[in-house]
Amino acid sequence: MQFELKGSDQNSKARAGVITTDHGLIETPIFMPVGTVASVKSVHQRELKEDINADIILGNTYHLYLRPQTPVLKQAGGLHKFMNWNRPILTDSGGYQVYSLSNNRKINEEGVKFKSHIDGSSHFFSPEFSMDIQRSIGADIIMAFDECTPYPCDYSYAKRSMHMTHRWLKRCIDHLAKTPEIYDYKQTLFPIVQGSVYKDLRKESAEVIASAEAEGNAIGGLSVGEPAEDMYEMTDIVCDILPKDKPRYLMGVGTPINILENIALGIDMFDCVMPTRNARNGMLFTAHGTINIKNKKWADDFSPIDEMGITYVDTQYSKAYLRHLFVAKEYLGKQIASIHNLGFYLWLVREARKHILAGDFTTWKNQMVNQMNKRL
Repeated sequence: MQFELKGSDQNSKARAGVITTDHGLIETPIFMPVGTVASVKSVHQRELKEDINADIILGNTYHLYLRPQTPVLKQAGGLHKFMNWNRPILTDSGGYQVYSLSNNRKINEEGVKFKSHIDGSSHFFSPEFSMDIQRSIGADIIMAFDECTPYPCDYSYAKRSMHMTHRWLKRCIDHLAKTPEIYDYKQTLFPIVQGSVYKDLRKESAEVIASAEAEGNAIGGLSVGEPAEDMYEMTDIVCDILPKDKPRYLMGVGTPINILENIALGIDMFDCVMPTRNARNGMLFTAHGTINIKNKKWADDFSPIDEMGITYVDTQYSKAYLRHLFVAKEYLGKQIASIHNLGFYLWLVREARKHILAGDFTTWKNQMVNQMNKRL
């Protein structure tokens, strides 16, 4: 993997770059649609390519390990072939899902024992096993195994967890060195910065992660319930330490406003289930604010979903029609809303890139934040 910076903003830390992988180019800043179980919910791969034009999508190690299971993925030739997706894929390590199973898991130095949310069966993830699973899945970018601490989290726990994550990183690196890629392309490991919302821990973790000299780096343990101001403060601290010539990935973030503010702090890559999850509940993101399409006020509004025409669905369907689909509980409503929201997120990061390269990102960002922070 290679990363080339193409430009930066004069009045913030925002930057525009290009990541090169064996499955194609990724222009940054970028948002990655989440394809948890080899599927971006409600959206066809053709729509991801042709209508949303996603450069890269994300898969989930924990879920893919349980279903369809790694032997099936290996027989298929990896996740790309299994789901008919020939562009880059990133997989998380399973650490976040283990965090979310707080009532059904036990963590120790060796790894994490947990129970499947599907059938209650017991499983064990170690750093080494997480790497083996991600080798079998075959994503272009893979994540080191880490522990994602909850919020709030006391200092002593956050510190112990962070040091364990650092030790697990070394085990991931050592294991990958002994296990070559299964498929005919390269995989790149991103370590993950942890440390909860404690400045000294975030600084220490960023320094350790930077010293690993990986080809890219991730920031985890944020967007887990902490105030947005704490997220921005931790991100700012970490971005000042992580290498400028490597891509920075802020995991699980976030709202459109979160994304713009973190781009301004130097983040290059984002993922979040919010655009599709909110879409399935009738919440649409637009450049002028959010829309609850279920509200009766849209029942006879025949204007386009979004007058800006960000994706093809915005000009083909009206607000009234989309509201009707939700009221009638038609699946098509969720599909149209999901394509719209993902299209908007991709439009937003690509507009950010244009303004970074044009030199007026900060002015544009402030205007967009003000506009999007409204309920329509």
